[in-house]
Amino acid sequence: LSTGYFTGRTLGLHRFPEQRWLLRVVFLETVAGVPGFMFAMVRHMKSLRTLERDRGWIKSLLTEAENERIHLLTAMHLYKPGKLLRYAIVIAQGIMSNCLFLVYLLSPRFCHSFVGYLEEQAVHTYTNLLSDIDAGKLPKFEQPCSTLAREYWRLAENATWRDVFANIRADEGHHRDINHDLADICDNPQAVNPYRREGLEPTDQSKDENKKSNN
Repeated sequence: LSTGYFTGRTLGLHRFPEQRWLLRVVFLETVAGVPGFMFAMVRHMKSLRTLERDRGWIKSLLTEAENERIHLLTAMHLYKPGKLLRYAIVIAQGIMSNCLFLVYLLSPRFCHSFVGYLEEQAVHTYTNLLSDIDAGKLPKFEQPCSTLAREYWRLAENATWRDVFANIRADEGHHRDINHDLADICDNPQAVNPYRREGLEPTDQSKDENKKSNN
């Protein structure tokens, strides 16, 4: 993580051509979809074990994991990973799943804070990507986006991949805020998740991006 986010930024390696951007996005989203699911599994098992309600945490965490999976499927429309990347994904998923499972048992607060900071780095990644698109360095991403992306984020018919990445950035910012908020209250076993009523829909930030792209 330090190599990807800090060393890369220092050396200017965060500015990629289109294929390297897509490689980074695909790998990022395969990892980003793990925490929410693992956290939800731990809380699900605890709810069964203690015979108590979870107060809306499980649904919210699964919603986050599903949203990250949609990010991955959207990027896969542009990039087909080879064997090396697939092996790297398996290794990263195995490490992340087992580590997050164990650490969440010990300290949910640390895990949610950790994910919140990772999501902040994801926001920076997509911000750099959008800057490169706006600078005209990535013409491929100015083409019309896929039907999956258009329907999921309820985009206009003429929406481009730039609009999609703007919505993904908004999603990542929302995940960042959620995890930091959950970190603040998770030490209380009776805490009710304030985001429990949110479903698999575009976030308010995504809706704002959609308004900009439609104008």
